[in-house]
Amino acid sequence: MTDELSAARFEAAAGTGDWRALGTGASALFRTGSPGEGAVLLERVAVLADAANHHPDVDLRPDGVVVRLWSHDVDGLSERDVALAREISAAAADLGLAADPRAVQEVELTIDAADRERVMPFWGAVLGHTRSGEDLRDPHGRWPGIWFQAMDEPRPQRNRLHLDVFVPHDVRQGRVDAALAAGGRVTTEEFVPQWWTLADAEGNEADVIAWEGFEEDLPDGLLTPEEFRAAGGVEDWRVLQGASAYYATGGFDAGVELVARVARAAQEAGVPLFADLRFSGVTLRVGPPEDGWIGPARLGVAQRAQAAARELGLRAEPAVLRDVQLTLDALDVDAVRRFWAAALGYVERGTTDLYDPLLRGPSVFLQPMAEPREQRNRVHVDVMVPADVADARVAAAVAAGGTVVREAEAPFWRTVADPEGNEVDIAVIPGRAEAWGG
Repeated sequence: MTDELSAARFEAAAGTGDWRALGTGASALFRTGSPGEGAVLLERVAVLADAANHHPDVDLRPDGVVVRLWSHDVDGLSERDVALAREISAAAADLGLAADPRAVQEVELTIDAADRERVMPFWGAVLGHTRSGEDLRDPHGRWPGIWFQAMDEPRPQRNRLHLDVFVPHDVRQGRVDAALAAGGRVTTEEFVPQWWTLADAEGNEADVIAWEGFEEDLPDGLLTPEEFRAAGGVEDWRVLQGASAYYATGGFDAGVELVARVARAAQEAGVPLFADLRFSGVTLRVGPPEDGWIGPARLGVAQRAQAAARELGLRAEPAVLRDVQLTLDALDVDAVRRFWAAALGYVERGTTDLYDPLLRGPSVFLQPMAEPREQRNRVHVDVMVPADVADARVAAAVAAGGTVVREAEAPFWRTVADPEGNEVDIAVIPGRAEAWGG
């Protein structure tokens, strides 16, 4: 007898109004005023999760805490998730924290392939993902999953969309070698050693990037990656999009203790902290581009975090670290950027960049394209949004220059193309099981 629930039944259950079912489980965002408030909620969640022997994913952000529930034994949602959702919501309410359920979402990617088995090993190697059935998943539950679907006829031209995978400087060569051994090829060495441009057997590209070696003209007071590393006390850290460290915890409670300590150190220093807690490990990040890069105060928080982790006996695993970015080639960068900001609910940074306001999804970079490439991409973006957000999100994307190109499966998903033909599926999960019998 299983206690598995569909997404619709989860959302219909009493006491789950703060939560929304997305592609992976159900998520809730509780707004906070400081990292310290987030740490208090995290500690409350830990007590409840330990009592239930059912542990969620928790992302602590400068102005909120995202909790994601998922029953791994049924590969879906269950009555246990409903029970824990109610308790977590009650704990947040007791702390005076309001839920913001319309702000949660998940971004994933789909690759159309003539031969899935031929291209899948390449993407697993580039991203550090592992296979789950016919798909690839981040084993650390942080970056987009990759879906593969059969391509009905060849589309041999170069895509207008590719991935940038930021990795630590000291694992970059190994990552490139693994991707080549998995069937990839180098398409250009023009930008080596800053980055390697690789392609799978069907021409879908990824840039493997490390920040070290870039000639950055940084404002006074900010540290280059080399200066950050040379400061000492940050041997566990690597500079990707910001400075990051990963610690294997071997369990939930050690991760909670580390994140709570670092959150309070960050509040004391007046530094925003981004922490992703999973049952087996914690990723910490300070100074991403959206937060102003790395200065002395952020360096100090990284040093204090490393000291706390070592005091707790935790092991750093820098090779786990990576950041993911989507790069879109565009003839009209401004028009394409406006569309993707609306379609993804992202925030603009400068004239070429977009980012997830919760820094949970991949960033987006727009780069000029010299001439049109009319072929439909073999790679597209999927964004899973709450059911009560989907219509407004599609309308916003259309108002920003998009065109609905497929809606036969509405309301479960609609495909919208930007002004230059790059596609995104705006998708809803609740109701699918009931409508499709699965």
